[in-house]
Amino acid sequence: MNKNANIAARPSNPGENPGKSAWMSVHLAGNNESGASVIIFPGGGYVDLADQHEGIDCANWLNSIGVSAFVLRYRLAPEFQHPYQLQDAQWAIRHVRENASGYNIDANKIGVWGFSAGGHLAATASTHYSDADESNNVSSRPDFSILSYPVISFTGEFAHSGSRNNLIGTAPDPNLVENLSNERQVNSNTPPAFLFHTDSDNGVSAENSVLYYLALRKAGVPAELHIFQDGPHGVGLAPDYPVLSKWKDLLKGWLITRGLI
Repeated sequence: MNKNANIAARPSNPGENPGKSAWMSVHLAGNNESGASVIIFPGGGYVDLADQHEGIDCANWLNSIGVSAFVLRYRLAPEFQHPYQLQDAQWAIRHVRENASGYNIDANKIGVWGFSAGGHLAATASTHYSDADESNNVSSRPDFSILSYPVISFTGEFAHSGSRNNLIGTAPDPNLVENLSNERQVNSNTPPAFLFHTDSDNGVSAENSVLYYLALRKAGVPAELHIFQDGPHGVGLAPDYPVLSKWKDLLKGWLITRGLI
């Protein structure tokens, strides 16, 4: 099993500082018979990355069930705001798909997994893939998404103002706020999703997951939603919570149901 042995870096655009570009660690599963892979977007309010418990630990777990993983270190506010993060996510998806044979994965089984603000990025990548530069004819649409206590909405009473302000500023264009409220951008071609939240989450309200699930359901997109009664925000795989830690078993079951593993 190849643990964090390789790094993939996003090519810098003209005029960019190459030291300020996104990159991701590559974690290939030695027993990946299905060819499935997942690109992980750690949370952190768009100003930080919780890339251990919402990144490396999750990649290791995916490897244990035969799924290859990539942990994306996308660019952060305040230095970088939208659309840099979406560009980084789209680059990551296209890079993995374009290099699928080299990674020994299936180009049609590439998912995204986001936590908190990283969940917002994963949902944005799932609903805004047509915004990608697909001049190389490689799609940036993920084949499925996993959303763990995600930020979804930037509007209304359940909006997560911290992530919104960090990503698009404190006085954003209302049209941009609407555009990045991802429950409003779902359509019938949005990828299937698995959503996990807790009712007692006081960081990002569970209504964010509910809104996205209902939008998927209305659009006829397969989705599965699990809301546990207890558990704080930012638990990752919840190794210290005997009941809550079962959520990853539900995720594994969903991956099996979808024919991904």
